[in-house]
Amino acid sequence: MDTVFCPIDAYFADEISALLQPPPSAQAQAISLSHSLVQNYAYILPREVFNFFPFCKTQEYFDQLITTRGCTGLKVKQNGAHGKGVYADADFREGDLVLKDQMLAGSQHSANKIDCLVCSFCFRFIGTIEVQIGRKLYLQDLGVAANNECDRQTLAHIPKKTCQINSSDSEDDSYVKDPTSMEECASTSSKYGTPLPKEIVESLMTGELVLPYSKQFPLPSVISCLGGCREAFYCSQLCAEADWDLFHSLLCTGARSKSSDKEALLKFLQHANETNDIFLLAAKVVSFTILKYRKLKASYPEDQGKCTAGNCDLSLLSEAWKPVSMGYKIRWWECIALPDDVDSCDEAAFRMQIKELAFTSLQLLKAAIFDKECEPLFSLEIYGHIIGMFELNNLDLVVASPVEDYFLYIDDLPQSEKKEAERVTRPVLDALGDDYSICCQESYPSEDWFDSRENFQGLMITRRRHCFFPSSELYEPLLSSECKGLQKRGGNNHFILDRDGQATIVALRSISKGEEVTISYIDEDLPCEERQAMLADYGFRCRCQKCLEEEP
Repeated sequence: MDTVFCPIDAYFADEISALLQPPPSAQAQAISLSHSLVQNYAYILPREVFNFFPFCKTQEYFDQLITTRGCTGLKVKQNGAHGKGVYADADFREGDLVLKDQMLAGSQHSANKIDCLVCSFCFRFIGTIEVQIGRKLYLQDLGVAANNECDRQTLAHIPKKTCQINSSDSEDDSYVKDPTSMEECASTSSKYGTPLPKEIVESLMTGELVLPYSKQFPLPSVISCLGGCREAFYCSQLCAEADWDLFHSLLCTGARSKSSDKEALLKFLQHANETNDIFLLAAKVVSFTILKYRKLKASYPEDQGKCTAGNCDLSLLSEAWKPVSMGYKIRWWECIALPDDVDSCDEAAFRMQIKELAFTSLQLLKAAIFDKECEPLFSLEIYGHIIGMFELNNLDLVVASPVEDYFLYIDDLPQSEKKEAERVTRPVLDALGDDYSICCQESYPSEDWFDSRENFQGLMITRRRHCFFPSSELYEPLLSSECKGLQKRGGNNHFILDRDGQATIVALRSISKGEEVTISYIDEDLPCEERQAMLADYGFRCRCQKCLEEEP
């Protein structure tokens, strides 16, 4: 593992060691953030979370965080050898709200960008039902690769007014004047379904074709990126400004980007999309820390700052880094699970390849957004630990598409109205393929659901030692009035990503004061051997009551 050499690691060894030290407290290990079975991801940071807490210790930090976030009834405290956990500080009944909190950082799965147009900050579906469908069909037709070109190509076909007018502003429910034209679509089969004529697909994207009853499912307007790129879109000006201030201003490829080299940034994004989009999350953390550092530096009186041009003030950098420091971290190439097709005798070579991949990504990112005063952040040691944090501590969330709810609504109409509506909607549904024609009754999402990877601010519920008798269960929210097809993950709580982009945890059963609040990594109904094998990838052997009872 020593063939990859990053000079920053050697030059800033002391600073890097200080940043990677667990936050100062009586107990060494930082709280473990929740994490799940994921392969791709996404993340968001609330402003309130990053208020400056001068020289606070870990416990004080979390106490203050709980107060700031209004998380009544919860307490973060040490849990023996297992680090810190979240405990009930009051009794919760089944169905009670336990926690509502913002994501630490988030990013839509690259492959999922073809299927869904969502807010780049809170991941709410945006545009209109017609835009969602037309965009997906257009990309299916093109066979566009899942990368940042998706939105550049499809949004170019949508008039600018579509990005400014709310979908609910439509004056009527009129739709295509000659529905027979929809019924005469080409019958050539495709990988997805029966394709629609190109002019109909484009009329969906431009708003010229309005589907029956689509007004029943209004979505927020599409707000463009403040930097002018055609890759990030938002549900509101607030989300656009928050993302710009916290992350995107350094990672934007538009004309007003604060990136030092947009060509290098494009290469970094391409590399991440072609290899592993976990790098996009790591870039968000680096960008957030740099931007926070700059704000702290600007707000400090002259005699408090120790930095000059090109020199880092470690105390400011540590403060900017503090929210990230609370997450458990380990080098990515050391914690990533060995794939099934890699023999144990090849493990060292595999891990070296992973380290080299991370180093390549880091060099591209460094060329794009390097800040001399934050140079330690561009060390392979820091970058590897950030990626390792996301490898170990994250949640893979799904938000059910309102398009599916729309077709379910059509299916539930009275027979005469349904027959008339389906003259228009049936060819569209056929074009979308089987994933949209099957009602959402599964416990896991189908392809038309929005996927993202999230990591949450320090108060996330621990799942480290539990695969049974958990106190919570994970759910994802639907962006409609009803909750259908929610995905269980186990625990003593329901976990929901709410419409406002916040994680909501609801008690699955009664939780007594003093009891740890937990969620499960896996399906606890699996045989014991399978459960333990799956949990081994997360670096521990489960010792819950069920596992102890079922062990051979």
